[in-house]
Amino acid sequence: MQSNSIIFIVGPTAVGKSEIAYSLARRINGEIVSCDSMQVYKELRVVTSKPSAWMLKTVAHHLIDCVSVGEEFDVARFNALVLEAIRAIQARDHVPIVVGGSGLYMQVLLDGIFPAAPKNEAVRVELKKQAGRYGSEYLYKELQKVDSQAALKIHPNDARRIIRALEVYKTRWEPISSLHKKHRGLWGKYDIKAVALTMDREGLYRRINRRVDDMFAHGAVKEIEHLRGVALSPMAERLIGLREIRGFLDGSYDETHARELMKLNTRRFAKRQLTWFRKEKRLEWITVQENDTVKDITDKLMFLWEREEDSARRK
Repeated sequence: MQSNSIIFIVGPTAVGKSEIAYSLARRINGEIVSCDSMQVYKELRVVTSKPSAWMLKTVAHHLIDCVSVGEEFDVARFNALVLEAIRAIQARDHVPIVVGGSGLYMQVLLDGIFPAAPKNEAVRVELKKQAGRYGSEYLYKELQKVDSQAALKIHPNDARRIIRALEVYKTRWEPISSLHKKHRGLWGKYDIKAVALTMDREGLYRRINRRVDDMFAHGAVKEIEHLRGVALSPMAERLIGLREIRGFLDGSYDETHARELMKLNTRRFAKRQLTWFRKEKRLEWITVQENDTVKDITDKLMFLWEREEDSARRK
């Protein structure tokens, strides 16, 4: 492993990222940096599937339990904290292992984030009107004309991001893609080894269902009940399990329904995660079989990277 290597292990929820990252960290003297938008919250342990107490004790983890559920926590703050953690890890001659399921957070780390352009309320309102009148694809075509590079990275139906890109252009008269280039991320500066874990859909869904059952068995309901009366940040409100368990606590349905609803919404979330990651061409995909052990996948990753480094040395 090179001295400037940074490893990314991403993929859908329940595929086994945390355990594999832990195994890898033990083997290569690594430290883990969470790339998960929910594990940052101190009050949420069970429903965010945080690493076990033993894992946290025996391998250094970063970006876990760093804010309370009422605090604002956005991608810019995440980016700053991760970069700080990576610098500290490398200063100790350890290898940063970034692991999680947030495609947006991963993309920001790889490609950078620029200081937010001043908001232009008048422009945004007009763009929203146009989106409502003509649809997001109309605005997408406008974006293609003024910033084709940004358009390549935004889905034609993602009205929010299209509007923001056009708002920046119409406010600063500079493409948002040009601003991104001025504030580059980790890609190109470090030896990035980025892998995505996946498995067949039925196997993944079985893992998700078992994970949700385990959450309910280990206090998920009590954890959400403790948040009653607590003002949550907009990001924390998006936690899968929060709305589903609240419905049970409020008497709208029984616990079995809450559990099945949480399984369904987690499966849907995993599907969205895979859709996002499949658009990312810099990832090397590793298929996990249901009977694979953590050691099996760790060995496979080590073999992959050793082969790549041997090939690079021969050139």
